Amino acid sequence: MQNGKKKVAVGLSGGVDSAVSALLLKEQGYDVTGVHMQCWDYTSETCKGNEDRSDAVAICSQLGIKFTFLNFEREYRSKVIDYFYSEYKKGNTPNPDVMCNKEIKFGIFMDWASAEGFDFVATGHYARVQKVGERYALYKGVDETKDQSYFLYRLTQEQLSRTLFPVGGMPKSQVRRIASDNKLIVADKAESMGICFVGEVNIKQFLERELKHKVGAIVLKSSGEVIGSHDGVWFYTIGQRHGFTVTKYIGVPLYVVSKDVEQNVLTVGFYKDCLADELCVNDTYFINSDAGMLTRFDCAVRIRHLGQLFLAKVTKIVDDKYKAVLDERAFGIAPGQSAVFYAGDEVLGGGILC
Repeated sequence: MQNGKKKVAVGLSGGVDSAVSALLLKEQGYDVTGVHMQCWDYTSETCKGNEDRSDAVAICSQLGIKFTFLNFEREYRSKVIDYFYSEYKKGNTPNPDVMCNKEIKFGIFMDWASAEGFDFVATGHYARVQKVGERYALYKGVDETKDQSYFLYRLTQEQLSRTLFPVGGMPKSQVRRIASDNKLIVADKAESMGICFVGEVNIKQFLERELKHKVGAIVLKSSGEVIGSHDGVWFYTIGQRHGFTVTKYIGVPLYVVSKDVEQNVLTVGFYKDCLADELCVNDTYFINSDAGMLTRFDCAVRIRHLGQLFLAKVTKIVDDKYKAVLDERAFGIAPGQSAVFYAGDEVLGGGILC
C-alpha cells in the first residue's frame, strides 16, 4: 500500500458510470484496481460482455490503474437466476437486480476484495452512503432520474461500511461531462438496460428457457366468465396488458389483476381493478434499525424502480411482515417485487411484496 493509501476495488462494468467512479477515486488518492466481473455467458445473443470487458481493460489502461477479471457465472446462476426462475414459477414477479446487488456485487465480490486486502469496493451506482453516528445510512442518488437506491435496500451495515458510490452525489450530465473532459473511451457509450449482467431480454422468452407453456383460462374479474386463454400464469405479472388472448371484449384495455398458480387461472380486469391503497410486505429488512424497532411509522414507499413515492402509514403485523396503507391508490402491486421505505432521501429498508 503506497503512502498509506486505501485500496479500492472498483467494479468496472465497461460503462461510463463505473469508469468515472474509478477516475474520481484515483484523483482522490486511492490505490485503485478495476475489476470486471463476468456473470453470464458472453456468447449469449443478449449479452455484450466481450465488448464491455474490452472497454473495462481500455479504461484501466487510460487511467493507469491495475485490471483484474473475475468469473462469477456459477455463483450468479445459483444465487440470482435460479431465484428468478423459482419465484416466477410460484407466480411472483421477482427483482433480480436487488438479489444481484446483495449476493454478487456486495456479497461475493466484496468477500473477494476483503480477502485480497482491499479496504473498499466501489461501483457506479447512483446512491450515497454516509456514516450517521455509529451507523451507516443509505441515501438516494442526487439525480432523481437515475437514483438506484431502490436496488440496494438489502445491504447490511458491514457492506455499507466498506462501500463507495463516487457518482451518487452528482447528476448524470456531470458524469458524462467528466468522462468527456477526460477523453474516456466510454464517454458517449449508451446506457446498459435489462437484467443485471444479462442484458436486455424479452422476459417471456427468457422464462421459456426453464418454464413450460401450460394453457389456462382467462377469467374476467367483474363477471367470472371465461373470456380467453394464456400460456401459463408464470409468464405474466400484475398490471400486464398484453401477451394473452381474449375472445370477448376485444379492443377493450384489460390488465392482469391476479394469478392462481395451482389452477393456472389468470384473472383480468379494467384499470381500476389493478389499483389498491394497501400492500403487505414480508422478508423485511431495515438498514435503519431505528425504524425496524417501531411497530408503526410513517414513510414514503416505492414499489418499483424510479416509480412514484407514496406516502404511507406502516404497521408491523408479525415478525418481518408489515402492512402499508398508502395515501393514494397504486397501480399494479405485484407480489415478489420489492417495496422500499424512505424517510426523505434516506432508505429505511424494505421487503418483498406479498
